[in-house]
Amino acid sequence: MRAVRYHEHGGPEVLQVDDVPTPEPGPGEVRIAVEAAGVNPVDTYFREGAYAPPALPMIPGSDVAGVVDAVGDDATRFEPGDRVFGTGLGNDRQGTYAEEVLAPEDRLAALPDGVSFVEGAAVALVGVTAWRALFDHGDLNPAETCLVHGGSGGVGHVAVQLADAAGARVTTTASEAYHRRLPEFGANAILDYARDDLAEAVVDAGNPDVVLDHKLDHYLQFDADVAAEGARVVGIGEDDPAVGFDAVGAARSKDVEFHFMSMYNTPDFAGVLESLATLMADGLLVPDVHDTYALDEAADAQRDVLDASFFGKLVVDV
Repeated sequence: MRAVRYHEHGGPEVLQVDDVPTPEPGPGEVRIAVEAAGVNPVDTYFREGAYAPPALPMIPGSDVAGVVDAVGDDATRFEPGDRVFGTGLGNDRQGTYAEEVLAPEDRLAALPDGVSFVEGAAVALVGVTAWRALFDHGDLNPAETCLVHGGSGGVGHVAVQLADAAGARVTTTASEAYHRRLPEFGANAILDYARDDLAEAVVDAGNPDVVLDHKLDHYLQFDADVAAEGARVVGIGEDDPAVGFDAVGAARSKDVEFHFMSMYNTPDFAGVLESLATLMADGLLVPDVHDTYALDEAADAQRDVLDASFFGKLVVDV
């Protein structure tokens, strides 16, 4: 089979397409004939060595969508021919930029017939991230106000839809170029993140009860300043690991809770994925795919996921 691999850490140029043996599923695993694999910034962190992969050479990629074509011992949830999607790979095991991939069946869910493989791969990691942030950590309730930083991004545009489906009022930030599209995803208030009076504008839209923050080094103090009393702030990432408050009293005076999470720590991938599948089947969650790439264009995909400006997600279409 063909698989994208890196044999050493470095820039996108270290990615190459290799011919490798087709893997055989072990206990509790299924083998998937890959139709699509999501492209996420975290894929580049493993490639660069910022996060440690289990071994080199390594196949990148966390998200997968495809058709089960072999089942290991003790794997009982799926059988050959099933359409599935999943995430949580490429961390403790080989990833998904390949024609075939092994996955523990508890990191997969059935992909609804009306949902394409590209959509399944696009929604998996970002959907689990957004779900965990908003509902497991943020305890978002109907009629609450939710602030999603970066609503045009991969996690952001899914989080906006999930918060809207939950009955929350959604405020989001984005570049002005994307403001026109965000109302169709469920955003009630869309603010240019570059405006000088952003904090005042967020407060005018309603002090948020839940904040989803993907750039803690930019917005941690901001979140504390604008949060409602008893708010829950969930941090999923940062550009600079040096994160801190300028004035922690803003958070303490309102009993604001801060949660910092990693998608890879999700205790029940399958359960969250099944919920996402239901929402996709019902048309309440529609991932937006900006562009697709072939396996031999994986380096371009990993450059673009960090450097290009786009709405939604990038996907390797195998």
